[in-house]
Amino acid sequence: MDLAFFAPLPEHAQADAVEPLHLAMSSWSEDQAHGVAVAGLLGRAAEAVVRRRRPELVPTRVTVDLFAPTRMQPAWTTTQVVRESRRLALVDVTLHQEGGPTARASSLWLRPTEDAPGDTWSNPDRPEAPPLDVAPVTDQPHVPFIHSSAGWSQDFRQHQDGSRKTYWNTAPAIVLGEQVTPFQAVAASADGNSLASNWGSAGVQHINADVTLTLARLPIGVTVGLRALDRVEVDGVAVSSCTVFDRHGPLGTTVVTSMANTRRGIDMGGRRWEDDPRSEPGV
Repeated sequence: MDLAFFAPLPEHAQADAVEPLHLAMSSWSEDQAHGVAVAGLLGRAAEAVVRRRRPELVPTRVTVDLFAPTRMQPAWTTTQVVRESRRLALVDVTLHQEGGPTARASSLWLRPTEDAPGDTWSNPDRPEAPPLDVAPVTDQPHVPFIHSSAGWSQDFRQHQDGSRKTYWNTAPAIVLGEQVTPFQAVAASADGNSLASNWGSAGVQHINADVTLTLARLPIGVTVGLRALDRVEVDGVAVSSCTVFDRHGPLGTTVVTSMANTRRGIDMGGRRWEDDPRSEPGV
């Protein structure tokens, strides 16, 4: 396993310290890690705490606040169990660097039981995964597939338009030498909301301030899709939501609040990424 967002730093003074690798580099700045990597690292830390203490619980919500740039420098996490009871655990995680904290996550884990009786409404508009001849089932990371009015492809030049988009990606390892888990994969992928909802005819012109992922179940495997559900923008502040799904159906939703960043917008249509995860875009 040679592709990951971070590498461990066992000799660092802080326990569980890691160093961002090239795959974590943001398109906004070569000195900044993108939100997918940051969200994945925070999710990894929360999952480790819950799996040690309460392995029967399942993740149902993760909210990540991206309040300062995470630099391409050593980082480490601290965790706090805010609340634990028979039916739930609430775990907070903070990401630190030498200059201070850069991001935090609040995660909620619940004890599963059985479905409630009765009929309730659900959205009949279901997202569809790309055909298998376009995106075969795999656990190997790859450049994301995008669907727009141009159909499915990995050629981002075809998708720089104002149409509804779907993002489909197989997550790499969060930390080098570790197998990515389904929860880590979906926690990281939630930040891909940008490519599904904030990518328009002028490129990606908004930078995420936070991301909230809600889950009814974990993905089967480590490949996750995001389909744009809704988007509202007023005075440069945008709120966008996506349906999160895998080949077996919807998992939950992701909601992102973002700010216009037009002076440093990213022209996704002017780039071509080869199907090599080392060149995977991060925004």
